[in-house]
Amino acid sequence: MSLPHLLSPFVLVLFVLTSACATTSAVQLGALADQPRPAVEPEKVAVYRTADQVPGKYEEIALLDSRSAPLVTGMGTMFNSMRKKAGKLGANAIILDAMSEPDTTGLLLGNLSGGMERKGKAVAIYVFPKKSSSKKSASAQK
Repeated sequence: MSLPHLLSPFVLVLFVLTSACATTSAVQLGALADQPRPAVEPEKVAVYRTADQVPGKYEEIALLDSRSAPLVTGMGTMFNSMRKKAGKLGANAIILDAMSEPDTTGLLLGNLSGGMERKGKAVAIYVFPKKSSSKKSASAQK
């Protein structure tokens, strides 16, 4: 076997492995870039479809831009990448924005050229804890 024939399977496997993940970049917003929050575990970062679903006051931490290969990853992979990036920035939630999938033609042609991507945008936010509404009686405080 010649060298090009031996490298072809290796290159294909390398392409699949490198395109099988989602990548997320972030642009931090406002003064928060100078005052970072402590990191949050990705599984503790909530996902909301709209700002109306957020249960309380929040501040925006960063704009997120995520990309993944739709043939080898699901939407969940892209959402998890967003949650991981948001958590590193100290956000405890994300609000989803625009999501796009390549159409069938884009999938076929993009797969051949390596140019097809699933794309998603979100806003990483910090949701402030709700204040406790229970008040202790004077006798309970003694």
